[in-house]
Amino acid sequence: MLRRQFLGSLAAPLFASKAAPRPNVLLIVADDMNTALGCYGHRLVKTPNIDALARQGVRFDRAYCQVPLCCPSRASFLTGLRPDSTGIWDNDMDIRVKHPDIVTLPQHFKNNGWYSAREGKMFHMNVPMGVGTPQFQDPPSWNHNGSPQGMEDKSPGVLHQLTPKSNRGAAIDWMSVAEAKGQADDDAASRAIAVLEQHRNEPFFLGLGFVRPHVPLVAPAKFFDMYPLDACTPVQNPAGDEQDLSPMFRAIRPDLWNHMDMDEAKQRQALRGYYATTSFMDEQLGRVITALDQMKLRDNTILVFMSDHGWHLGEHTRWQKRSLLEESARVPLIVCDPRKGVRGKSSSGLVELVDLYPTLSELAGLDVPRHTEGQSFAPLLRSPRRRWKRGAFTQFQTASTRGTGIRMPNWHYMEWRSPDGKIEEDLYDCRKDPRQFRNVATVPEYSKQREQARVLMASGWKEARA
Repeated sequence: MLRRQFLGSLAAPLFASKAAPRPNVLLIVADDMNTALGCYGHRLVKTPNIDALARQGVRFDRAYCQVPLCCPSRASFLTGLRPDSTGIWDNDMDIRVKHPDIVTLPQHFKNNGWYSAREGKMFHMNVPMGVGTPQFQDPPSWNHNGSPQGMEDKSPGVLHQLTPKSNRGAAIDWMSVAEAKGQADDDAASRAIAVLEQHRNEPFFLGLGFVRPHVPLVAPAKFFDMYPLDACTPVQNPAGDEQDLSPMFRAIRPDLWNHMDMDEAKQRQALRGYYATTSFMDEQLGRVITALDQMKLRDNTILVFMSDHGWHLGEHTRWQKRSLLEESARVPLIVCDPRKGVRGKSSSGLVELVDLYPTLSELAGLDVPRHTEGQSFAPLLRSPRRRWKRGAFTQFQTASTRGTGIRMPNWHYMEWRSPDGKIEEDLYDCRKDPRQFRNVATVPEYSKQREQARVLMASGWKEARA
């Protein structure tokens, strides 16, 4: 018996040596990108490379960010903490200020033997002002911390200012340039390919952050040529649609309502610029995926494509983000794990970006750190149609208002609170009103659904888990 046990202990390393190699992770994060993509059903926007990923993995149709703003969203999904725990609600804060000892998602892989590399915007970076700098990019997370260079709106050419009253970095400006060279996303793709070439023989975690379609809307002319202005049709909203929204919500960045004072001609230009920069980013993503395939790394690489939050394109007369409505809270999310054998499927299960940390940890065979506050959605990669969470939470907070939204399978409820205890509500029946045009929070026939949503929100995210 003792001899049998001893031989068994010798056999273990031999068995382990034949085990599957540790998977690579390629995490690709777009900036300010909504679901205006071919694979999500948009009839005009051309995104062949993102669409190809959707055919090769699982497309999540109900994925939601925790905060519809760059810095707090990225702080959340890269730490696995919800915004109440990160304490970060606005831009311009390094995660280490609040959490000096936190182990981030890339750092978790780094600590367990993966080569961890960044190229581009992963943690928050002011665009375009911070492009090319390591601003807030958290050195402890990476073995390689790369900052692609880009001229952005300082490129040679004419900058068209559609919202001249807005500050740089928030203004909707567009520029058609001669070539991709000189733009941050082109450089990010080239640098990412170099990282793959140099570290193809060891497990890697590569965080690749593109800055498009974040404003300013800069792309080579050929991408603008894809979208004639007369094809870029502004959103048609019911008259006075935004007037039934909670007053506290309407008071958040009032300059973003009423189409930011853009007339129809300017709205068409803004849409064209957003679509063009989306297609430009898609082409850079395609370059990286092609390189991954040429190096024969795809079969052992978990690939995630996502955005940090959504972006309004005139829905409810609003542009940009900082909104709990669907267009701002919902994000594109595609996960390809060739080892799972699930291809070309979609999932309507509710998932949150805070779930990314435990999901990637589980898929890579790593322990999930106890501090994380999401739930691994790895089971949805095996069975995309299974039922999942009861609710996904998105929050937004200013000095005068705290908003919390919970997206349920058929309902969307939002609660707004002021420091003096005042509460306002929004409620949408997403089956009958998927574009959220009618707020039914005060309609008597919906009182039961409103109360159920209140109870689920009050019970918190732990009770909403699958």
